[in-house]
Amino acid sequence: MARRFHATIISVDSMQVYRGMDIGTAKPSRSVRAWVDYRMVDICDPGEEFSVHEFQRVARRHIEELATQYRRVVIAGGSGLHFRAVVDPLTFAPTDAVVRKELEEQTLESLTQELITADPGAGALIDMENPRRVIRAVEILRLAGETPTMRAGTPEAFKVRAYEPLYPIAAFGIDALDASPQRVARRLDAMIESGFIAEVEALAPTLGTSASQAVGYRSFARMIAGEISREEAITDTIRATNGLVKRQRTYFRRDPRIEWIPWHDDQAERVESAVNLIGKKMQWTS
Repeated sequence: MARRFHATIISVDSMQVYRGMDIGTAKPSRSVRAWVDYRMVDICDPGEEFSVHEFQRVARRHIEELATQYRRVVIAGGSGLHFRAVVDPLTFAPTDAVVRKELEEQTLESLTQELITADPGAGALIDMENPRRVIRAVEILRLAGETPTMRAGTPEAFKVRAYEPLYPIAAFGIDALDASPQRVARRLDAMIESGFIAEVEALAPTLGTSASQAVGYRSFARMIAGEISREEAITDTIRATNGLVKRQRTYFRRDPRIEWIPWHDDQAERVESAVNLIGKKMQWTS
């Protein structure tokens, strides 16, 4: 697509931003990046924390720069949240490690009471039995003075719920309907043969909080540390990958803008028809 439409690719994979995390993130190779302009790949070290808010800021800066050059953009990947953070008017409330630690030490009951006192309607918007969501809501309340009801009532929030993008887009999803555990296992075998374990071993001492949670890296880092066996690391990675497949499919399937194209390994001609279809749509979105 990028070659046909002379476009720049912006990756919205949350882990391809980290240098050195190549095999485990299925990062485009250097040879591929030699003939197509890729953005949001290899932009920080794995020990750094690169928030979705920062991702949004940098990716939109690239889009604005490319717009001045009348260049098309192909957004590819990855994380549903990062995709929507780039194309939709998502806003991110402030966070503070000290406040967060203080809240984590309080009881869920006390936090729930604080939230309901400030916003009696919060229960309709926040799962009050989910400690993580309650802590985040109270953190926003303390730092920004915003309640869940206030945040849900902003013009940006209405547009996000209506899937109204900031940019004219044609959205397509290619869905591997046979993404079975066996297929995931074959993919992991190929990654291991390509040197994935050595990659994790080299990176393990430098992985930050976010990077260390990447699927595969987390399990094999534990294996390298002697906490689990190789077989357990493989089983954990397959299980985590299948969970990721399910979550990604569920997240993206909610988006009414996406036109779905089924993909099977033995039907490569679908790619050509998909690119032609995308080309037609891109004519009216340009």
